[in-house]
Amino acid sequence: MRLRKRAPAGTSPPSGTRRRRVVRRGRVAALIALALPLSLTAGLSNSAQAADPACSVDYSANDWGSGFTANVTIHNEGTAALNGWTLTYSYSGNQRLAQGWNGRWSQSGQTVTVVNESFNATIPAGGSTSAGANFTYSGTNTAPTTFSVNGSVCGEEPVEDPAIVAAPTSLALQRGASGTVGLRLNAQPTSNVTVSVARTSGNSDLAISGPATRTFTPTNWNITQSVTIAAGTTGSGSAVFTASAPGHEPATFTVTQLGGGTGDGENEERFLSLYEQIKNPANGYFSPEGVPYHSVETLIVEAPDYGHETTSEAYSYLIWLEAQYGRITEDWGPFNAAWEVMEEYMIPEADEQPTNSFYDPSSPATYAPESTNPGDYPAELDNSIPVGDDPLANELSSTYNTDNIYGMHWLQDVDDIYGYGDACGGTSGEPTFINTFQRGPQESVWETVPQPSCEDFTYGGPNGYLDLFTGDASYAEQWRYTNAPDADARAIQAAYWANQWATEQGNASAIAGTVDKASRMGDYLRYAMYDKYFKRIGNCVGASACPAGTGKNSAHYLLNWYYAWGGALDTSAGWAWRIGSSYAHFGYQNPMAAYALSEDAALVPNSPTADDDWATSLDRQLEFYQWLQSAEGGIAGGATNSWEGHYGTPPAGTPTFYGMFYDEKPVYHDPPSNQWFGMQTWSMQRLAEYYYATNDSRAGTILDKWVEWVLSEVTIGTNGDYAVPATLRWSGAPDTWNASNPGDNSELHVEVTAHSQDVGVTGSLANTLSYYAAASGNTAAQEAAAGLLDALWANSDSKGISVPEPQAHFERFDDEIYIPPGWSGTMPNGDVIEPGATFESIRTFYHDDPNWGQVEDYLNGGPVPVMEYHRFWAQADIAIAMATYSNLFEV
Repeated sequence: MRLRKRAPAGTSPPSGTRRRRVVRRGRVAALIALALPLSLTAGLSNSAQAADPACSVDYSANDWGSGFTANVTIHNEGTAALNGWTLTYSYSGNQRLAQGWNGRWSQSGQTVTVVNESFNATIPAGGSTSAGANFTYSGTNTAPTTFSVNGSVCGEEPVEDPAIVAAPTSLALQRGASGTVGLRLNAQPTSNVTVSVARTSGNSDLAISGPATRTFTPTNWNITQSVTIAAGTTGSGSAVFTASAPGHEPATFTVTQLGGGTGDGENEERFLSLYEQIKNPANGYFSPEGVPYHSVETLIVEAPDYGHETTSEAYSYLIWLEAQYGRITEDWGPFNAAWEVMEEYMIPEADEQPTNSFYDPSSPATYAPESTNPGDYPAELDNSIPVGDDPLANELSSTYNTDNIYGMHWLQDVDDIYGYGDACGGTSGEPTFINTFQRGPQESVWETVPQPSCEDFTYGGPNGYLDLFTGDASYAEQWRYTNAPDADARAIQAAYWANQWATEQGNASAIAGTVDKASRMGDYLRYAMYDKYFKRIGNCVGASACPAGTGKNSAHYLLNWYYAWGGALDTSAGWAWRIGSSYAHFGYQNPMAAYALSEDAALVPNSPTADDDWATSLDRQLEFYQWLQSAEGGIAGGATNSWEGHYGTPPAGTPTFYGMFYDEKPVYHDPPSNQWFGMQTWSMQRLAEYYYATNDSRAGTILDKWVEWVLSEVTIGTNGDYAVPATLRWSGAPDTWNASNPGDNSELHVEVTAHSQDVGVTGSLANTLSYYAAASGNTAAQEAAAGLLDALWANSDSKGISVPEPQAHFERFDDEIYIPPGWSGTMPNGDVIEPGATFESIRTFYHDDPNWGQVEDYLNGGPVPVMEYHRFWAQADIAIAMATYSNLFEV
C-alpha cells in the first residue's frame, strides 16, 4: 500500500497583514444601483464581436462611469449542439465583477468566467444564449476583444489542423528485434484517409515490417493502428520515419537501433520492452496531455484517492525513466519533453501564483496549531505566536528576478474527476491542482475532504473549504500549493545522471537547458530544510516560548515533509505566505541530490549560499541515517522540531538529533509512516547511488548493515515466486545523537511482520542492491537483484508487470469524515458535505467505475476485492532497475 503525502495545516496570510473579506454580491449590486443617477455616460455602449466556424460572441456594455452592465450573447455556429458551455474573456483594466445572471459568473484577476446554468446548458447548432453581469471600475473601461467557449477561441481558426498523431515518438530496438508505433488522426475526416509510412532519413538497417499504409475512416479515425519497425542484425544508429496523408500534417518518429554490448543485455532488452508498454497509448498510462496517471486503473485509494489523479512523484519517475532511455539510445528528446510536461502542468505558472510580490520574508505566515485528531479542526489562527525570518526569499528573488516559486505542487486531478477545473477561471476537464490532507497525523486518506488549490468559493460552503481547516474571523479568495520534497529531489537526481551519461556520449549540450532547470529547482528546494514557521531549531518547546529564527538557525538541513506557499487571488489585497515543515522523515532524504547540488558544476544552484547549504545538508542527511539505524539494520522514522505540530512537550527522555525530537512515525499515524517497507527501499536506493558515485565510507557502513538485514528477509523461488518485506514494527528508540561519539542504538529494534510481492517496492529494492553490489563487490546483493528482476519479469502481462492485490482496506469506503457541527456544503457534482458524510458519499463518481461492483459487494458482506494494478511509479521503478542492472553488470 502506498504511503501518502501530507499538505500543511494552517496555510494562512502572514501575521500583521490585512485580510480582505469578499463582499457579498447583493450588497455591491445595491451600491451600483445607487450610483446610476450620478453617471454622465449612462446609455453609452461599447461593443465587440468575434466570429469563428464554431462560435461567436456579441459583447456590449452599458457604462455609467463608475460601473457598467455587460451583456454577452454566445452563438453556436457549429454543426452540433453545445451540451454545457464555459465562456472566458479578460479585461485590461481594474474591472471587478459584482453580480451576474443567466450563468455562474466568477473572476480571477482580469479573467472572467461564465458557466451555464442548468436551464441554458444546451445551445443548439445555429442557436444562441445570453447572460449579463454588473461590474465596477475606475479609469478606462476597454471592451474585451477575445472570447473562448469551452477552451476554443472564437474568431480564430480551429486549434487543430487535420494532422496525424504518432506515439511514442521515440523507439529503441535491439539488433534483430522489432517494435511498434501507434498512429491515429487528431480530427474526424469526412472520408477515408490513407496514411503512408516511410523512412525519410538515417539508418537504412531499420525498415518497416509489413504494410506501410494504414487507412482511417470517419468512424475509426481516433483508434490507434500500429506500424511495425524491424532492426537489422548489425550496426547501430537512428532513423526518422514520416507518416503522411493528403490534407494532413505529417507525423515523425525516431527509431534507434542499439549496438551490442559485451554481455547478453537481457535486462536492457527488458527495459526497452517495458518502456514500450508504458509509452503505448493503448495501455493508458498517460492522459491526452502526456501527464502520467498514478495508475492505469481508476479505482484505487492510496496517497491519491483516485487512479487518474497524479503526484509530483509520478512526474519525477517519468523524468528518471527518460534519463535511462537517453543513456541507452542517445536520444535525449524524451528526457527534455518529460521535464517540459512537468513544468507545464505541475509547476504553477505566474498567473496561478499571482501575489508573491507581496510576500514579506520577515512575516512568513500566521501560526495555526496542529492537532493529532481531525475532530479538533478547524485550528484557530494565532497572530500572537512569534514566527521567524525567511532567509531565502530575497536571495531567490534577486537570483532569478522573480518572486515566484519554481517547485512542483504535489497532487493533481488529471481528468478533473472532482470538477474543480473551472474554479478561478480555469477550464473544466483539464489537469487541475487539488489538495487533500489538512487535519493532523490521524487524518487518513479515508477521512479527507478534497479541495481545489485555487479557492474562489465556487464550491464547498460559503467560505469554500477554508473553514474546515483553519478558524478565522473572515476568509479571502486565495491560492495555495504544497511541495513534496522527495519528488523534486528525485527529478534532480535523475537530471544528475542524465548529465553524466549525456556527457560521456558527447551529448551534454542536448540537455543543458533541462539540467539548468533542475539546478534552479534545487535552489528553491532549500525551503524543505526549514522549520514550519522558521522557528529556531533545537529544543523548541512551547509555541510562545520557542524563539523565532533569524538567519539560518531555523534550518535543520534535512529534507522535510513539505514546503508550501500561497496568497491572495485579489491582486490588490497584498498578502502572500510561505512555510516549511518541522517534520523530517528518513524516507524523504536524498543524499544523491544533495551531492549533485553541492558538487556538480552543472547543477550547483545560482544563489550565492546554495552550494554551502546543500553541502551541509549532505553531511546532515548521512548523520540522520546513522542516528536512525536500528540494531537489526532498518532505518527508523525521523525527527521533529515541533512536537505534535504545536511545539508541545515530548515525553521525558525522548532522544534528540541536533535538538530535534525522535519521532517514531513522523507526520501521520493511520497507517504509521514508518510501517511501509517501500520507504526503506526508496531512501536507501538514493544512498546506494551516492555510495556508488563517491565511495563515501559513511554510506557504505550504513548500507552494509541494512543490506544484510534485508537479504535475510527476502525469498526468491521459481516461476515468478518471491517475497520481500512489506510491514514493519518498531520498538525502542535511538540514542541521543552525539556526532563525535555516536551510540550503537542497541535499544532501537525493527521486526518484519508481513511480506508481499509489491512489484514497485521490489523493483526499487533490486535497484538498491544493484548499486550497492557495484560499489561494494557484494555478490550476494548482485545475485538477489538479478533474482528479483527475473521474478518480476515472470509476472509480466499485456500492460506491464503486476500481481493480484487483495484490497481489504476498501471496507473504509464507509468511513465517516469529520465535518464540524453546523457546517454544510457541496462538492462540484452535488454530493453533500455535512456531518455524517462518508468517504464514499462525497465521491459518488466511484459508482460509475467499472470495478465498483466488487467494492459494493464487499461492503455488503461479500469477498475482499482483488485487483491487479499498474501504477506508473511502480512500472517505472522496475524498468529503471532493469536498466541499472544492465548498465552495471551486463556491459
